[in-house]
Amino acid sequence: MKKLSALLVLFFVFFGAQAQILNPVSWKTSVEKKSDTEVVLVFDAVIDHEWHMFSQFTPEGGSLPTVFQFKNAKGNYELVGKTKESPYKKVYSDVFEVDEYMFENKAQFRQTIKVINPNAKSVAVYVEYQACKESCIQLDKTFDIKLPALAVKASDISAATTAVADTVASQEESIVTDTVASSETEVTKTAVSDKPIGKKEEKKGIFMIFILAFFSGFAALLTPCVFPMIPMTVSFFTKQSKTKAQGIKNAVIYGISIILIYVLLGSLVTAIFGADALNALSTNVWFNIIFFVLLVVFAASFLGAFEIMLPNSWANKVDRQADRGGIIGILFMALALAIVSFSCTGPIVGTLLVEAASKGGIAPIVGMLGFSMALALPFMLFAMFPGWLNSLPKSGGWLNTVKVFLGFLELALAFKFLSNADLVLQMHLLERETFLAIWIVIFGTLAFYLFGKITLPHDSPLSHISVGRLMLGLLVLSFTIYLIPGLWGAPLKLISGFPPPMTYSESPYGLGGSKGNGNASTQILPDGAHLGAHDIVAFEDYEKGMAYAKSVNKPVLLDFTGFACVNCRKMEDYVWSKPEILSVLKEKVVLISLYVDDKRELPENEQYTSKETGKEIKTIGNKWSDFQITRYKANAQPYYIVLDTDGNKLAEPVGYTPEADEYKKWLEGGISKFKK
Repeated sequence: MKKLSALLVLFFVFFGAQAQILNPVSWKTSVEKKSDTEVVLVFDAVIDHEWHMFSQFTPEGGSLPTVFQFKNAKGNYELVGKTKESPYKKVYSDVFEVDEYMFENKAQFRQTIKVINPNAKSVAVYVEYQACKESCIQLDKTFDIKLPALAVKASDISAATTAVADTVASQEESIVTDTVASSETEVTKTAVSDKPIGKKEEKKGIFMIFILAFFSGFAALLTPCVFPMIPMTVSFFTKQSKTKAQGIKNAVIYGISIILIYVLLGSLVTAIFGADALNALSTNVWFNIIFFVLLVVFAASFLGAFEIMLPNSWANKVDRQADRGGIIGILFMALALAIVSFSCTGPIVGTLLVEAASKGGIAPIVGMLGFSMALALPFMLFAMFPGWLNSLPKSGGWLNTVKVFLGFLELALAFKFLSNADLVLQMHLLERETFLAIWIVIFGTLAFYLFGKITLPHDSPLSHISVGRLMLGLLVLSFTIYLIPGLWGAPLKLISGFPPPMTYSESPYGLGGSKGNGNASTQILPDGAHLGAHDIVAFEDYEKGMAYAKSVNKPVLLDFTGFACVNCRKMEDYVWSKPEILSVLKEKVVLISLYVDDKRELPENEQYTSKETGKEIKTIGNKWSDFQITRYKANAQPYYIVLDTDGNKLAEPVGYTPEADEYKKWLEGGISKFKK
């Protein structure tokens, strides 16, 4: 009985130790024969509930992308195109101001290869990827995929061998350029939401596009090209119809026709470019540059530099068709409205389609539905209740003010697209301070315009400004003043996601700012240490950190983290920043932060093969990941351990602990056991 009890104890101890080694993604491979020389390698990933992994194409500044490396290509096979993948979810991280492309539940990757060596028996593939839930795990997998019998000619070998290296290099370069993701982006600080994503988030994104489009439609109504047409068109229907009911019916058909025309436009955009292609385009450098130029042109048009108009012949032909009467005539009347008002609605529709394109899927269709509903609604309502026409404000200079106001908004939005391109290329031409300075100038000028201090080409003479215009001017001026502290490092949460992140600036601490508070920037640091988050003295080498802890006789907070670790950043921003915890981290412990995704290579004499996992340890990140697995039987980050100066645990390790009080209690509990 004692032996049985001892065996049970050993079993549970062993099980408990192994339970922290997480592997939330399981893989299955298969091969599909495509021709006598080509096959498709299929990689199916099954992802545990509430976990997610990331696309190969997740934008730069995001979490670690999935990266495929085909090892034994030379002389055996060549890659045909890029590695394709199943549709991903797009989720915006408001903490780190970056979009993330991720998979939940399952993912599939497909790579077509052309076999050029009749003696090739298998394909060696190495995959690196990151999985996240409350913790993030850096994982990798090696596959040795057996090839089926193929009719490959030996004469093809020499002709194709020299092309293999170029094919692989070209593929890798294309991935960096077109999708803004490569294995070199892995050291960028970022995070994503740790909440499961699915239908709710997708519906939320589509709903926001609809709301944005709906309000854009109302904005279009208040332009000089559309507003005056409301009473004219409604009066036409009511006067030409024999009965009131017929007038209402015709106006409703007119409104539905407007909706059909714009929804058809959204459908054409989706059909021509493809739902997934639109999403991919939104992260493309040239896409962003082109739309920057396009929006600047739109803005110049709204500000009065010139009019964007479709050919008059189009309007004349459509107008003649509208005289036919009946439903067909009403449909052509709606088309005539779209053409005639294009100089005002075109820039708004174009901007809306750009924004919808960034969401992918059916977003352009939904966007056009929202826009056209707002545009059509007044025509239908005023036809039903003609008496309301008397309450409409008269046309006048205020309509041009609305148009100019939209022009300033277009100009401000244009720089967001230019910023996207600059972030992708890492040219640092439009860093955070520069972006904010441009926005301050744009919105400051808009405030002066609303106060009547600036006039533009199509403005009417202004003897005074209305109360409404004054209130709007005060609102814009308040927003402008709100932006100014951003130059000195203020987070500006109201516009989170529009300017570049704080890390992409002339100084991460703001214009004129300095690291830390007071003398942190001049602080003399111990050998091997640096100022980490919140100016905490931190070590990135275990041995150096432990040696320093012994010299000052303080306990150690061992922090297994990652540059692309989701909740590591959240812990630093929302838990470590609490004054009661920050004081402990600065004064009572020695912080050692070990980055498991550090891709810098170890010196050759320090590279080794892990006894625990059998993997080759070639990088600094590999070393600390293996250290965590070997010594603590865990592979998730964040992972915190309080140690004494001999490396003994003073408290049970914890992972992601968002409750500051709980984390403080755990931290102080471990420190209290330290014997000086």
